[in-house]
Amino acid sequence: MRNTWLRYAIAAGLVALAVGLVAGSGLGAVKRSTSPTVSLMVGGIDKQIYLPYQLAQGLGYYKKYGVNVQLSTESAGGVGAEDALAAGQVNMAGAWYVHTIDFQQHGKNVIDVVQLSGAPGEREMCAKGSGVTSPAQWVGKTVGVTDLGSGTDDLTLYLAARQHVSSKQFTRLGVGAGSTFISALQHGRIACGMTTQPTVNAIENQGIGYSAIDLASQKGVKRWLGGNLPTASVLVQKSWADSHKASVQKVVNALVATMHYIHTHSAAQIAAHMPADFVSNQLTTRADYISALAKDKNQFLADGIMPSSGPRTVFNVEKLAGKITGNVTLHSTYTNAFAIKANQTEGYMKKNCKPATAKKCRTKKAY
Repeated sequence: MRNTWLRYAIAAGLVALAVGLVAGSGLGAVKRSTSPTVSLMVGGIDKQIYLPYQLAQGLGYYKKYGVNVQLSTESAGGVGAEDALAAGQVNMAGAWYVHTIDFQQHGKNVIDVVQLSGAPGEREMCAKGSGVTSPAQWVGKTVGVTDLGSGTDDLTLYLAARQHVSSKQFTRLGVGAGSTFISALQHGRIACGMTTQPTVNAIENQGIGYSAIDLASQKGVKRWLGGNLPTASVLVQKSWADSHKASVQKVVNALVATMHYIHTHSAAQIAAHMPADFVSNQLTTRADYISALAKDKNQFLADGIMPSSGPRTVFNVEKLAGKITGNVTLHSTYTNAFAIKANQTEGYMKKNCKPATAKKCRTKKAY
């Protein structure tokens, strides 16, 4: 989830390559037009947790709302989307909201202009027969995370702390995702571990383990974390957003319409608008992709508006993990202005509504 600041120095060459590769595969190709062009790098464009960015392209919504969005994706070992944004190599980043807090502590003014998910899409998978149903039962056990210091590590520490379990009472082990995660669970190296789709489905289909803790739905994070945990979003340097308000609004309009589509259509209908190699590849079959999406698509927000308690929950997770090193002004890390206007333009929300009353302001069209 994080990348070092030293990587800014090599961002230009790698980002140019990433944009070129994605454009060549058809993901970012656009026709010449008078519409503004915006570059948007996603932190893993084929991951279900980052589905909306590509879905908007597949639905033709960027074009519909008058903006050419050049999509690209970060690659393993390459420059992260948020770092490419901070280095000025792309206009927007499809990445987790938490980076705005990290950037503020390093003197960079990066803001979240539309919030796409209210949950991280993670699940705590526990080995069959382990009997674990709560972090309170991690005492004396080894629990898997992607890497020590990663986002899953932070969430694991926070889950334990909320159940009054200290980091000294259990062991955390970096086991990656996919086959390495599955192997660690299957061979008893870990009792439980945090991961996302399609690894979740593979574990369940093979009868290796079960989902003990749901962080893939808004209901789940409210139970286990005490509130929404905003993750996937669109990050923009504030100076760029201020000087390109019309372009930002067009992108947000397209994504808000996409969020509405997700909430009013089935997983199969959504998958039909995604690239074929996203939904069927060496990691997942089309049927499994649709099954996983049907199970976890409630992680996505219906309106693109930041949940009122979300930023504070993210701050609390980061603070517990020891990653808050200075003062943070949460209200300056995001704006709901673009999302509210998009909802009003589309008729999903009545005029003159405030974020705190967003649900009451929704119209029948929103459903």
